[in-house]
Amino acid sequence: MLHSVERIEEILSDPNVLDTRVRAHAGQNRNEGAGVSEAPRGTLFHHYEVDDNGLMTRANLIIATGQNNLAMNKAVEQAAIRFVNARSLTEGMLNRVEAAIRCYDPCLSCSTHALGRMAMEVVVLNRSGEILGRYAR
Repeated sequence: MLHSVERIEEILSDPNVLDTRVRAHAGQNRNEGAGVSEAPRGTLFHHYEVDDNGLMTRANLIIATGQNNLAMNKAVEQAAIRFVNARSLTEGMLNRVEAAIRCYDPCLSCSTHALGRMAMEVVVLNRSGEILGRYAR
């Protein structure tokens, strides 16, 4: 950190740092671009297309929730097998299923709900598709 602060001081002491030619004004050089960035939730893939005026005509984003969907479904299945009892559905059981989903922080709106307050419904079905139990909040 000390080195960083000293280097900042060096850069700011240079009179050329305030020169009018320091900043580059970029223009559009392509009509298509892609990018990848790491984020706490996972890797984000971006792909954009623009017209000759620089107006976006297409955007394709692959976000971590999409990539983690299979793992989230498996986590919910494992939590359900371990903690769900069709004869006695409880709030605590819903909290276990919710915790499995929250591990993947699927989206901002879901991640900002207080624990135990996420809107959720669990329906337990038998192999024939008949409802054995239902619990919702």
